[in-house]
Amino acid sequence: MRAALVAHKERRAWALGRPLGDLLAGAVASLLTASGAAPVPVLLVPVPSRASSVRARGVDATGRLVGFAARSLRRRGLAARRVGLLAVRPGVRDQGELGAAGRLANVVGGMRVRPRPRAALPALGPVHVVVCDDVVTTGATLREAQRALEVAGVPVLGLAAVAATPRRAALPFPCRAV
Repeated sequence: MRAALVAHKERRAWALGRPLGDLLAGAVASLLTASGAAPVPVLLVPVPSRASSVRARGVDATGRLVGFAARSLRRRGLAARRVGLLAVRPGVRDQGELGAAGRLANVVGGMRVRPRPRAALPALGPVHVVVCDDVVTTGATLREAQRALEVAGVPVLGLAAVAATPRRAALPFPCRAV
């Protein structure tokens, strides 16, 4: 799984987008089933990438996976769409070389809700919001994304990812990963 995610994100192996998106869709579907969520549309909110990372890669790799996941869920009969509600604040560093404490310190307060997509939410009616990422390492990034949305008044049903790194302790919040 690690090799596939790295190849997609860092080596532009774009053909992996759909199968990885299908795995993410499975995690979201599992979350919806486990939560007993009412049958309303699902908004998949990708964890945002830093602008410099998107420029370097030429694409928002996580956003791309989330788009594939939304299409996979629609093929399964669920009303789902990707909505880029979040943005990274300036000063947030790449998390790759940071340990758990460093990751948490790096992302606390590091995300905000983008105003234009947020303004469109009431027109959608009742929805479930699921924050999505490619990999959960410590959970700090997903938790920050959830915090930013909830501070802005956007309730989050849950968090989903394609994969999670092994940890000795459980995550401090419920999360579904394949």
